[in-house]
Amino acid sequence: FIFYKTKMTTIRRFTTDDLFTFNNVNLDILTETYNFPFYLQYLTKWPEYCQTAQGSWDQCMGYILGKVEGEKELWHGHVTAVTVAPEFRRQNLAEKLMNLLENVTEHVHNGYFVDLFVRASNTVAIGMYKKFGYSVYRTVLGYYGDNEDAYDMRKAMPRDIGKKSVIPLKKPIQPHELEFH
Repeated sequence: FIFYKTKMTTIRRFTTDDLFTFNNVNLDILTETYNFPFYLQYLTKWPEYCQTAQGSWDQCMGYILGKVEGEKELWHGHVTAVTVAPEFRRQNLAEKLMNLLENVTEHVHNGYFVDLFVRASNTVAIGMYKKFGYSVYRTVLGYYGDNEDAYDMRKAMPRDIGKKSVIPLKKPIQPHELEFH
């Protein structure tokens, strides 16, 4: 099933075969990588949230992995990973991938918001997410394995009429205080 196609790029559902062709993307220092069972879990539980951008020569240009979680007013889409290979950046691929995840959250799952975690030091990504309409909801102290803080960034979906899900918290939290892991 193809969601988006141009002359040079196809965005389609991520498959298990793609796990053998995305090294050019995952070798980037800013990309968090996971073990094989982690990717398989996402592909089986939330396939609608797993998309890849593929070039005309079948090279992986980037991908997004996400999931839906929570309950009641915390029901939301979560961006686990979105990354584009360095040689394909500045082509709006990340924005297209994010838009697909947001559309699934809104139209398939009727979520209240989309959230993601980003390293506090990754100013380029933070700026990109802000451009896409995300804002910093809270800081999670020592979230990453190297003890770096994360920003929990959120974007309200139309279901959140009062945009309560994106009202920033005043105090940072610890990872064990997160509602979802």
